[in-house]
Order: sequence, then C-alpha cells, then structure tokens
Amino acid sequence: MIKRYFTFQKNNGIAPYTWTILAILPFYFIFQSSSAIKIVVGILLTLVFFILYRIAFISKGWPVYLWTLILIGISITASSLFSYVYFAFFLAYFIGNIKDRIPFFTLYFIHLISTSASINYNIVIHEKLFLTQLPFVIIIWISVILLPFSIYNRKERGQLEEKLEDANKRISELIKIEERNRIARDLHDTLGQKLSLIGLKSDLARRLIVKDPEQARQELKDVQQTARTALSEVRKMVSSMRGIRLKDEILRVKQIIKAAQINFVSEGEFTLVNVSLLTENILSMCLKEAVNNVVKHSEANTCFISIEQSGKETVMTIRDDGVFKDKTGILAEGHGLIGMKERLEFINGNLKLLTKNGTTLIISVPNDVKPFEKEGRK
Repeated sequence: MIKRYFTFQKNNGIAPYTWTILAILPFYFIFQSSSAIKIVVGILLTLVFFILYRIAFISKGWPVYLWTLILIGISITASSLFSYVYFAFFLAYFIGNIKDRIPFFTLYFIHLISTSASINYNIVIHEKLFLTQLPFVIIIWISVILLPFSIYNRKERGQLEEKLEDANKRISELIKIEERNRIARDLHDTLGQKLSLIGLKSDLARRLIVKDPEQARQELKDVQQTARTALSEVRKMVSSMRGIRLKDEILRVKQIIKAAQINFVSEGEFTLVNVSLLTENILSMCLKEAVNNVVKHSEANTCFISIEQSGKETVMTIRDDGVFKDKTGILAEGHGLIGMKERLEFINGNLKLLTKNGTTLIISVPNDVKPFEKEGRK
C-alpha cells in the first residue's frame, strides 16, 4: 500500500508562485496553435492533468499507478502537440513523494525515459517553439533526473527520524516503568520488613503491658528505634533519587578538597547548557568519585578542575600533582574508575586517564541534540 502526505502547498522549499507560473504557462503554448480544435484539446488536456494530479495525490494502492501513467501520457502529448514539457516537472515532484521503493523506481524510470524520448523527438523534428526554450527544457530534464531522488530521500529521512523519535519515547516510558519498579522494590525492602516488625512488636507490647510492663517498655523502645531506622533509610533513599546538579556538587567538592588541605583551582562555568539532568547527574557522580580518589590516594598538593562546552560535547578535566598508585595506568577497580566508565558509556561518554606528572582524568560527554522541527505533513 502506497502512503503519502499531500504537501503540495508546502512544496519542500519551492516557492508557491513558481508552481502558479507553471500551472498558467500551458495556456500560453496552447494559444500559439492556429487550430481551434487543438486549442480546445489543449485546454481539456490541461484541466484533466491537474484534476488527475490532485486525485493521484490522495489515492492509495494500485490506482496511483494508473493515474501516474495517464499523467505521463498527458505530459508526452502536451510536449508533442504544444511543445510544453513543464508537466514533467509536476510529475517529478509527484513521483518523489511515493513512499515504497519499487513503485518509486518503476515510475521514475518510466517518466525519465518517456520525457527524454519526447524531448529528443522535438529536437529531431526541429520544432521552432520548442527550440526557442531549449535552455529551460534542459533545466526541466535535469529536474526530472534529480528532483524525485531529492524529495524521496528527504521523505525517507523524515520517516526514519519519526521512527527514532517514537523509539526514544518508548525507551523513555520503559525507563519510567523500570524506575517505578525500582522505587517499589526499594520501598518494600526498606519499609516492608520494618513496618512488619513494628506491627509485631507493638502487638506484643500490647499483650505484655499488664503481664510484664518492663518487657513491654523494652518492646516499645525497639519499636521506636526501628521507626527511626526506617525513617533514616527512607530519607537516604529519597536523597539518592534526586538529581545532582554540577554547580551544587562543585561546592561540596571544594569543601572536601580544602578540608584535605589541598589547593583547589577551578576553571569554566559549571552551569551547563544543552545537557540533560541525567547527563549532569552522571558528570556530578564522576566528579565526586574522582575527587575522592584525589583526597584518599593521590597525596597531591593541588587539584585542578575545569569544564568546557563546545557545540558538540562537554569536557570535564580533573587533574592533580600527586601520584597514581597503580603504575600500570589501567582502570583499576580500587579507584572506582570502572564504575565511572560504565556510567559514562550509558550516555555515550568516555573517560581518558593520563598518569604523567600526576593524574589527569578527562571526561567527555556529547551534548543533547535539540528536537528537530518537523516539516508539515498531512
């Protein structure tokens, strides 16, 4: 089944008045004829062409082939009788809007061969009116070759972008569902057991309050302690769910570095643009892990942190003048570098480790691409 959108009014960047001129132009060629019959035939052919052209755009399935072949026949007739070849331009645009590959190529080659034969025929018979417009005829012939492919590729790219956007939406929904499930599991593991324990101990304390008041008081103390533990765990869980902004993390990192009596040097704006909260969250976690390594393992005197943003990516550099304990320079689990690398791979980022004259971590992540503006489609 052939599906297409009627985008004639949008016409893919071609100015509407160009189409208007091409639609009026046939009548100029028709009225060049000296025969009244030919003039009437020409007017009827032109009207039939535009009616069928409109019908072909809204048709689906096999009728599209029929209308296209009839339109090609009218185009050849107009070229032979009136030296008017510009219907071929309308057909080139129409064929470019065909979605399916096999029908597109079939109709493309039929149209190209028939148009080329019609042009050569008029040149051979030395049709005067045809030869006077030869430069424009050449332009139309080139359009017949190139325009369908240009429109077809543009449509195909748009369809792929739509599919990609739909896939991203589905992925986003799946992520939300997984996050809800994770929160449900965390709440069950965190609160489920402790609330059950609180219920059992409260029930036990109620039964013991008369028989053994001292034991009842002890059970109530356990209930109180369990409730406090549950509350603390819930607060930690909620805190871990919140996104970490880089500008907030850099303030905490600065305090940690100064507390470790390490000089802190920073460069660049830590308020990011064109970066999602997920990406910024991962950058913040990597920064925290890297600074922890500097404080715990490097024996450094100075820590330098910079961030740079270009049109395509964001680069964060953490450098110290200390020592890297693993002389092999590979990602060692003891330094948390593998975990950082795995987080960055999730957002198509990468990590580079340099161990010359201290330790340097270079973290780069791609900036988020802004949503493209879709072309109007019907």
